[in-house]
Amino acid sequence: MLALVFQGVLQGSGVVASLVATQGAATQGAATQGAATQGAMAQGVAAAADGAVRSAAEGRLHLWGNLSLADPLFLLALPLAVFFIVRRHGRRRRQAARMPVLGAAPLPRSMVQRLAWFPALAATLAIALVSVALARPLRGNVQLSSTSEGIDIALLVDRSGSMQHDDLAPGRTRLDVVREVVGDFAERRMTDRAGASDNVALIAFSRYPQLLCPFTLDVDALRGFLAGVKLVETRDEDGTAIGVALAKAVAVLRESESPSRIIVLLTDGENNIDAITPEQATQLAVEEDMRVYTILAGRFVYAYDFAGRVRPTNQRLDTTALEHIAGETGGRFFRARDREELEEVYGEIEALERTERSEERFVEAFDLYPSLLVGALVLYLCAWLSSVTWARRIL
Repeated sequence: MLALVFQGVLQGSGVVASLVATQGAATQGAATQGAATQGAMAQGVAAAADGAVRSAAEGRLHLWGNLSLADPLFLLALPLAVFFIVRRHGRRRRQAARMPVLGAAPLPRSMVQRLAWFPALAATLAIALVSVALARPLRGNVQLSSTSEGIDIALLVDRSGSMQHDDLAPGRTRLDVVREVVGDFAERRMTDRAGASDNVALIAFSRYPQLLCPFTLDVDALRGFLAGVKLVETRDEDGTAIGVALAKAVAVLRESESPSRIIVLLTDGENNIDAITPEQATQLAVEEDMRVYTILAGRFVYAYDFAGRVRPTNQRLDTTALEHIAGETGGRFFRARDREELEEVYGEIEALERTERSEERFVEAFDLYPSLLVGALVLYLCAWLSSVTWARRIL
């Protein structure tokens, strides 16, 4: 009878296993001792019965796919298993050859005799599984970690009385068109790009600036605030305070910890409130290392005619202040005469301000030895039980 004893001790991610093979006559005392040994082995591998476990080991021998071996030298034990079964099978044949019965007809073989090879084969397979388990088979899962540093963007939108004109799109006020185009731009920056995480704030201004939406990643919230931007209702509120609005945006962005901070300022007129001049506000942005993109929206300049009616004219607006702001801060000045040009402007700003990303590749390894040890234990149990029961009569 073959008694196979192995013990798996699992410590962290390592495996310590010992294998002892002995051969001799089976007795009741040996059977009792073998049962006790089995109980110890069952406890040793119980924690591994669930399958693969996370491992810090590195594969030294690649097999196929995502499988590898951490300690392939232990595979040298496999030939021992083959040698054992060949040797045992040859010995049985030699014993049978020494005891011929002359003139006797061959007796039919019973089912037990036909399965006499089972204990040796099961024990041999158990040895093979243990040797593979000692070789530390690993399954590696490749993980990609993508990180990005978002850009914090402050959107400045003019809501002065002149934004009521409809020269950007027929039947739509300038403010209506701007709300849609700016909303689409913000949504693309916040959701459409892989790994994008840009924070966007919204400031509306006329004579006075107003922070409508602090920095957020919630597109729906930002669009809700954009929809609430209305034209000024009284003359006391009306005006185009570009310098004051820019200074407000700088103050809001100053609290940001993002390495990249930009301001997109849209207006349809010239600065006419000098509480803070555009030059002063520009200096603040330069000191804080903030880029400012300025946009002049509108095809015509509107003025009152001799009858007191507002009419489009061919007058040209002075864009010096807007160009100065963009040039000093490292941004750009744009002119948009209709909706299509306005969409192109925001698309170009989006292309200029790309979010930096980095990608890290690492392999997460999982040990597969627990399943092999469980299989070896089952095979050994089968070999041992058969060798002390039905197979004992023919061994």
